[in-house]
Amino acid sequence: MDDLFDKNLEEHLRKRAPLAERMRPKDFEYFFGQEELVGKNSPLHRAIQNDNLTSLIFWGPPGSGKTTLARIIAEKTEAHFAKFSAVTTGINEVRKSIEKARESLKYEKRRTILFIDEIHRFNKAQQDALLPHVEDGTVILIGATTENPSFEVISPLLSRSAVYILKPLSEEATRQIILRALNDKERGFGNFGIKFQDKAIERLANFADGDARVALNGLEFVVNHLKGKSGTIKKEIKAEEISDILKEHALRYDKKGEEHFNVISAFIKSMRDSDPNGALYWLARMVESGEAPRFIARRMVIFASEDVGNADPQAVR
Repeated sequence: MDDLFDKNLEEHLRKRAPLAERMRPKDFEYFFGQEELVGKNSPLHRAIQNDNLTSLIFWGPPGSGKTTLARIIAEKTEAHFAKFSAVTTGINEVRKSIEKARESLKYEKRRTILFIDEIHRFNKAQQDALLPHVEDGTVILIGATTENPSFEVISPLLSRSAVYILKPLSEEATRQIILRALNDKERGFGNFGIKFQDKAIERLANFADGDARVALNGLEFVVNHLKGKSGTIKKEIKAEEISDILKEHALRYDKKGEEHFNVISAFIKSMRDSDPNGALYWLARMVESGEAPRFIARRMVIFASEDVGNADPQAVR
């Protein structure tokens, strides 16, 4: 009876899950935006198809597909999938899963993929505890992180894993994800007969800023807002309505983390390439995100000193 109730609960949660969760692709056909990583001729794709995986670390920004890719790998390799978040899970829970993985390997000859989201949140001792089980093949570890693994994942674990970098999604990839959600009748809004102008889809894709989860959450918010209590949407949705409903969104930025250095680096590179539009974009992004003006000015002085140098020693003045 417990199993029956658990299954009913899972089915209920699946139907009530946010659109971003419902629309997770289960195959590479709908895994948009990371073709270089999982294209048919890529090493990772071949390893998955041949069921010849090693442990992996996926490094990329939020909404780039790290968790989805791990789920697809588990589906393709027919492995058990044990998912944990380093934010809420202790190492004791992971150890229990590893023991189950050992039994599964012994009695069923079936491997287990141990997926740890935000693996950089595990401290050194917790990461050390994973080492022997990764090394002897009890589990295939897939760790996901938004931070540079060279700094946040211990060296012994890195040496036993292949690191793959996922990029922010392109606007075209985000657009494909939105269209799929609009057309999918089982998990998306295909039964609603919703029509979006091309400019509206472009505006929503631009709003997402390379994050599939933001795109789908934004789409769901817009649809629910316009649907209201009537349950129907009769009109065509325009770009202006997208802007009015979603308003301004928070830019992806953190003053102490990886994105802080990525943006200032892009700013410096734009100035070095004599690209005023690019420099202004990255400058505006930092200012809008609340970066300290003194930090920006200091980096500009350093840039002037390093790039102009002895050609004009007075440039820094």
